Amino acid sequence: MDATMDLFAKAGFPVSGSKRSYRPTSDDPELAIRLLRAQEISRYVEHGYLDAGLTGRDWVAENASDVREVEVLPYSKVSSRPTRWVLVVPEDSPIRTVQDLEGKSVATEAVGLAKRYFEKVGVSVRVEFSWGATEVKVPDLVDAIIDITETGSSLRANNLRIVDTLMESYPVLVANHAAWEDDWKRTKLETLAMLLKSALNARDLVGLKMNLPEGKLKNLLEALPSLRNPTVSPLAQSGWAAVETVIEEKIVREIIPRLKALGAEGIIEYPLNKVVH
Repeated sequence: MDATMDLFAKAGFPVSGSKRSYRPTSDDPELAIRLLRAQEISRYVEHGYLDAGLTGRDWVAENASDVREVEVLPYSKVSSRPTRWVLVVPEDSPIRTVQDLEGKSVATEAVGLAKRYFEKVGVSVRVEFSWGATEVKVPDLVDAIIDITETGSSLRANNLRIVDTLMESYPVLVANHAAWEDDWKRTKLETLAMLLKSALNARDLVGLKMNLPEGKLKNLLEALPSLRNPTVSPLAQSGWAAVETVIEEKIVREIIPRLKALGAEGIIEYPLNKVVH
């Protein structure tokens, strides 16, 4: 939720209200917001209780919801990596492949995903719903679990081993089909999707500005990485140019000393909220 709220704020739609509130507000009067569990959202969108929703692609698949996918938004709770639904056993388990689970038991919150997975691979297992704390159920209560992970750190901490990956998932903006056919709502959703995506595009980038003598411009441009070609403008002072570019934040500490050595002055780094491609 926190990552999503931050994304909406950078996209220009700050959401306010206490974390206990299920009806947060936005300064955009055209948005009415409801805070719901990701597991439920696609069903409410499909049945028209909501025009649109932001949920995981995995939960759309789990619910087999018939919704319009407007935009995939590649972010997670703590990184930009997708979350993964994985088949997991204890580190010392004799189970090495999914076929080794024939006739055994598996616990998961995503029962629909699990059943379709085992049907696809042709393995007969007993799948039971887990209300939570799934990681502690193996090996005493079930033979394996299917759980969600982003970094794998929790699995490693519980001495668990991944046997297979069922699917990878990112958040998706989905819409009800009737809402998508409404011109006004469709335009609003396309605008929202564009701004959310542009905020994600900007998350690892910064802008750089600098001045330098025109005679040193060629060497600097050859050394300067850029999202596109840098912008070069003449300064009021004859013989000088201003250069502006967008680069990955992680290389700033390496590139600024090089730019300085190549003659750049007045180097300014600034954050970006949105990058629209």
